Amino acid sequence: MITSPPFVNLVVIRSEDIDRAVTFYEAIGLTFQKHSHGSGPEHYASEKAGFVFEIYPLSPKQQSTVWTRLGFSVGDVDALVARLAKDGAKIVSSPTDSEWGRRAVVKDLDGHAVELVEPNKREQAAAPNP
Repeated sequence: MITSPPFVNLVVIRSEDIDRAVTFYEAIGLTFQKHSHGSGPEHYASEKAGFVFEIYPLSPKQQSTVWTRLGFSVGDVDALVARLAKDGAKIVSSPTDSEWGRRAVVKDLDGHAVELVEPNKREQAAAPNP
């Protein structure tokens, strides 16, 4: 019997250039280590507070993951969007206030939609501290 609600603990995306992808996601605040399991390809993994975010190389035999939408809570949406745009990210929606806080959507350099939210002060106070 499950006693607690499920939570996401792993997300895997594929990139044509995993080193370039790591640079993008490091700007958001993730830190990565290079991994390789058995005979699998080298890839990057970021592990924090029980959540693993992995970036694998895209091979011709696999489907792209660009239809996956990602979301991250960040400290300063406006500054981060400006930095990511300077680094080549496409801005889908500029930072605006929403019911969830200050919010923007950008596309990473592979084309994944990445939602960035700076939570409202009320939601920040209620959020768990990892």
